[in-house]
Amino acid sequence: MNDIRLTQFSHGGGCGCKIAPAVLQDLLARAPAGLMPPELLVGTEHADDAAVYRLNDRQAIVATTDFFTPIVDDPFDFGRIAATNALSDVYAMGATPIMALAVVGMPLDKLPAEVIGRILEGGASICREAGIPLAGGHSIDVLEPIYGLVGLGVVDPVRVKTNSGAQAGDVLILTKPLGIGILSAGLKKNLLTPDDYAEMLTWSTTLNRVGTHLAEIDAVHAITDVTGFGLAGHLLEVCRASRLGARVRFEALPIIEKAAALVRDGISTGASTRNWASYGAEVAMPANAPEWQRKLVTDPQTSGGLLIACAPDALERVLACVRAVQGSEGHVIGQICDGPACLAFV
Repeated sequence: MNDIRLTQFSHGGGCGCKIAPAVLQDLLARAPAGLMPPELLVGTEHADDAAVYRLNDRQAIVATTDFFTPIVDDPFDFGRIAATNALSDVYAMGATPIMALAVVGMPLDKLPAEVIGRILEGGASICREAGIPLAGGHSIDVLEPIYGLVGLGVVDPVRVKTNSGAQAGDVLILTKPLGIGILSAGLKKNLLTPDDYAEMLTWSTTLNRVGTHLAEIDAVHAITDVTGFGLAGHLLEVCRASRLGARVRFEALPIIEKAAALVRDGISTGASTRNWASYGAEVAMPANAPEWQRKLVTDPQTSGGLLIACAPDALERVLACVRAVQGSEGHVIGQICDGPACLAFV
């Protein structure tokens, strides 16, 4: 089992294997319009993190699914990362997870049952950490290993946090450092030390459970999680949905130290290039900005932190909440501003 490298079976790993934003937008535009019952509070209209369906005046169900190909070689770690990433969408809506279903696709002629079992164990361990049952799922025989979850949660309908509620003047807070995709590219090239890998694993398996607590703060106007489209892509989704602009101070961005070193040396993912091709026209960067900065803000995160827009007078409360629940600091990176739905790094 130790001789098997899971990443050798996949053409792209983690959230880096997502369909590029522009391609996805075109595909969705071609799909026929579905039913829009009044109980469907959040659907596909703003590229939000999960669907929300109101059950009654006090309860809404939050539903999402997320799965991908291996980002690391260790099967147990792959399962943990994939499960953490899938539950992140539930937390990003301000909901409390209640149950998960496994999504499993494995090349049965290439992977021993022991390896597949360890992937499933990794995912189950994160569900236990989140306090929810892994209650079933579906499995198929495919060419590349795929694993993830269907995540289900509940939330008070008035406490739902979407990506469309940002207000001009809101402060932007990021709860995890950037660079997971860059580290994954470095891992494939054998450029990570055991300590580098441990840090990658720490951040990619930290549950974004603080989102549930942020739902109680009225002055938190919008939340999304930063995953496959990178910080720039997911912040642009907030800007488009809220019909506002955003300014981000590049020097304020939290960056994993090893990732910063690797990207300066030209190490990045192919997904970063696809992301920029999809939305780069809507992102302004200083004329003299080096290439590595663009690679960093488009880097796919697996599993990234929450991006929060809150009123300035709630800033300290939000930061204290992140610190108390996550055990690490949130970072103020910029501000929502009036103007067209575009993003500027300064």
